[in-house]
Amino acid sequence: MWAFTLAITLKFGWIVANNKNFEWHVVGQWFTADSILRGLSVSLGLTVVAMIIGVVIGLLLAVARMSDSKLLVMLSSLYIWFFRGTPLLVQLIFWYNLSTLFPQISVGIPFGPDLVSWKTNDLITPLTAAIAGLALNEAAYMAEIIRGGLLSVDSGQVETTQAFGMTRARALRRIIIPQAMRSIIPPTGNQLISMIKATSLVSVIAMGDLLYSVQAVYNRTFEIIPLLMVAVLWYLLVTSILNVGQSAIERYYSRGEKGSTAAAKAPRAKDAAETATDIRDGSINMGDAR
Repeated sequence: MWAFTLAITLKFGWIVANNKNFEWHVVGQWFTADSILRGLSVSLGLTVVAMIIGVVIGLLLAVARMSDSKLLVMLSSLYIWFFRGTPLLVQLIFWYNLSTLFPQISVGIPFGPDLVSWKTNDLITPLTAAIAGLALNEAAYMAEIIRGGLLSVDSGQVETTQAFGMTRARALRRIIIPQAMRSIIPPTGNQLISMIKATSLVSVIAMGDLLYSVQAVYNRTFEIIPLLMVAVLWYLLVTSILNVGQSAIERYYSRGEKGSTAAAKAPRAKDAAETATDIRDGSINMGDAR
């Protein structure tokens, strides 16, 4: 099976390397071009900003869903339902065209005069629309990831913090969240990798990301496939680096878990060995066995 897989892989690689239609010399020419690198930096910047905002809002939503307030539970559940239930591309286009719905955005006294007012088109640029769409959508997914991680912590830990008189916020910060990280980190890494690929969607709202930069070039040169390969190679390179980082972080957080598991198993293994020795020596009578 391995030999067959290797043969297929080598054959595919040979076809790709020797197919002149890929125009690898064009790929090499544009791979580190200034316009491409600027687009890559925009994609990376969007990823970082959207993930940070998404994690912060997701944490608030997760805590709200686990609160005792029915209103908070309902509002957070409604948010998650809406943003997970609609396509990200639709959300991006909606934010970009928000001025159609609200020509002006005002801040003022409820049912009173407006204190400050802005034109929506001045506020909602391609950049702000991209950040809003990516971050708010990501928050809905991170909320469920964080909530699952918090629920994975033993309920006895929560009871202990209450017994010591710790506030809920301090218990989350000092006790619960550090332990929940083992369950939160792996899916968060997957979300980060998905985010770098999802930034390609912002090209439809004229945001100058990596894909948009590639499209701008091949619309002039008509070298579509080579330029798309430039984008493919950059996405593969970035996601591969993120995969390595994710694996390193997972190993770091799994050290304590492995240590505690080994410590828990050691006494049981010792007891089992002693019992087996006693049985072999005949030192356990039937009453003890029962």
